[in-house]
Amino acid sequence: MMPWIMVGLGLVILLLAGDALVKGAVNLALRIGIPALIVSLTVVAFGTSAPELLISVNAALADKPGLALGNVVGSNTANVLLVMGIPAMIAVMHTSQCKCLHSYLQMLAASVLFIALAYRGTFDWIAGLVLLGALGLMLGDALRNALAHRREVAAAALLADDEEEVEGADPDMPWWQIITFLLLGLVGLPLGADLLVDNASILALRYGLSEAAIGLTLVALGTSLPELATTVMAAIRRQADVALGNVIGSNMFNLLAIIGITALISPVPVDPEFLRFDLWVMLASSLLLIPFVVLCRDLNRIWGVALTLAYVGYVTIVLT
Repeated sequence: MMPWIMVGLGLVILLLAGDALVKGAVNLALRIGIPALIVSLTVVAFGTSAPELLISVNAALADKPGLALGNVVGSNTANVLLVMGIPAMIAVMHTSQCKCLHSYLQMLAASVLFIALAYRGTFDWIAGLVLLGALGLMLGDALRNALAHRREVAAAALLADDEEEVEGADPDMPWWQIITFLLLGLVGLPLGADLLVDNASILALRYGLSEAAIGLTLVALGTSLPELATTVMAAIRRQADVALGNVIGSNMFNLLAIIGITALISPVPVDPEFLRFDLWVMLASSLLLIPFVVLCRDLNRIWGVALTLAYVGYVTIVLT
């Protein structure tokens, strides 16, 4: 029972520490004069991926590459099937009104690139540089588009001086609180990652499961909880663009940033089972978004049930 408790404790610490790091980093960046737009595209994006990054790096350094890779691949699959499926069962998501085709195509390109590099057998420093290079290109493209959009809004409505809303921003936050959030995040993230990785390995041995299977299911599901919470709230508030954008952005960062950085620190061998099954399930789940992004259909409750059942079926296959 204790390993289960420690895994749960590790997940809670990771989620709380990640949230603290985002709040601290956002307000520090704004205090020292970095524009809110840049903060949204960089600090927030990297901060929310910090738990997955620490888990993958710790797993790779502990010679548990299956856990590192399973965390990313399983999280991306869960982000589409579960994170989009459950909110759709709560309320119809009007994805027909979303304008995220460009980002979606980038996510598909990132998925194909990731699978192609996986067939090299190992994510080494070369693969890491390729992934991070692709991430740099996508961030640059997002920055150009965001700046162009802001100029259009300013010209049309004279809103050039409006402040961009940034997650975790508080203009009145005192310095001591910013430093406290940063310290909690920097201390809590490695602590939570150590607890989760060590005890997830114990569970894998106890139940005769591979570390990859634990990473694809338990760890991936745990690290997808922030995305799930965000998407549920977006569905309730009828903000389908926020929900869909959250999933697409998270998946791109998982593939390009997390494995890219991990591969530079320690090589990540690819288990043949990933090449035979899990990577293709990840890609197939991403393609399931075509009706909602390309064909402009709403994600209704029937689709929500179908996506959720597909995830349950996938987890069942992995665990058996």
